[in-house]
Amino acid sequence: MSTSLNILLIEDDAIEVMKFNRVLKNMESNHKIVEANNGEEALVILREQLIVPDIIVLDLNMPKINGIEFLTILKQDDVLKYIPAIILTTSDNHKDLMECYKIGIAGYIIKPLKYEDYVNRIKKLIDYWSNNELISQ
Repeated sequence: MSTSLNILLIEDDAIEVMKFNRVLKNMESNHKIVEANNGEEALVILREQLIVPDIIVLDLNMPKINGIEFLTILKQDDVLKYIPAIILTTSDNHKDLMECYKIGIAGYIIKPLKYEDYVNRIKKLIDYWSNNELISQ
């Protein structure tokens, strides 16, 4: 049985945020999305416990605190380090990919150019985590 997810979406591009929200809306799911425009804003949300997300979906290229800097801070926190973080980015740079996995991400998804491909990837991501035993506990 699928679990309704609390998702922290960290993305500075308003169009990307709209796309992500549209996919979830069309899935007719009960997932809750909290949005942060950058890593700095996301850390405030997490530290003030405005939401305890089941997963974090984040871009790498953001102002103030970029994705890799955010992940480094997140994974050093004794409580927050257990939240699965999934990268959703345009960067197909192998160095970025390896650095993110070294830090401890749960997944790395490259944003496809075609909207249909984007929809399929986001649906698979959400389906996987809403049926994951880690989340349902």
